[in-house]
Amino acid sequence: MKIKVLLLVVILPCLMAAGMHKFYVSTTKVEYKEDEKSLQIITKLFIDDIEDVLQERYSPSISLATKKETKVAEDFLKKYILQKFKVVVDGKEIPLTYIGREYEIDVVKIYLEASKVKNFDAIEIENKILFEISPDQQNIVHVKRGTTKKSLILDNDNPKGLLNFD
Repeated sequence: MKIKVLLLVVILPCLMAAGMHKFYVSTTKVEYKEDEKSLQIITKLFIDDIEDVLQERYSPSISLATKKETKVAEDFLKKYILQKFKVVVDGKEIPLTYIGREYEIDVVKIYLEASKVKNFDAIEIENKILFEISPDQQNIVHVKRGTTKKSLILDNDNPKGLLNFD
């Protein structure tokens, strides 16, 4: 009996701590649409993480995905994303357009687009989103051009990566 109690006292807190471990990860899908000559980008972030960054950076009153969300909150979200996410195609940085965002349970999906993009041999992605809240943040980027898919894992030490499609 004492062994069972001891095991519960030792193992239960470990299991609870493991369950509470927070993962700091985002995923981004970049797809080249040749017929439209555009890059369509969808970034998925945990709402609480991006909200924390926006509150720290701009205003403690920012609230996302609630009735308290204001137009200013989305403006700050747009500003932050466009500062932290960059795309370079064949050595030339291309301008990104913020299309909008939508919420799914605890995730925000952010839509960006780059137009007038010619077929490319190389694409460099810089994604520094959320690095200021966690040194463990990882930003996974999947790039698709035609039938070819390639991926990057970007972190604080390596915030940008180059993919060759030639």
